[in-house]
Amino acid sequence: MEQEFYQGLAQRVRAIAEQADPFTRRRLLDLAKRYDAKGGTSRSGPVERPLPVPRTTPPASIFSGPGEA
Repeated sequence: MEQEFYQGLAQRVRAIAEQADPFTRRRLLDLAKRYDAKGGTSRSGPVERPLPVPRTTPPASIFSGPGEA
C-alpha cells in the first residue's frame, strides 16, 4: 500500500514537472526520484539535458551613448 502511495506521488510530480520552468523541473524530478526510492521502485525518467546558453550581444547603447569619446 505504501509503495503505491509513493508511486502515485512520483507520477503526479512528474506530470507537474512537464509544465514547469527548467529550474523547477529539475527540482521536481529529483523529488520524484526520492519518492520512487521510498516506494521501492527504480524508475528512470527522461534524461534531463541542460538548456543551451543563449548567445546574446550587448545592446548598442552600451557602445554608443552620449558623452562617450
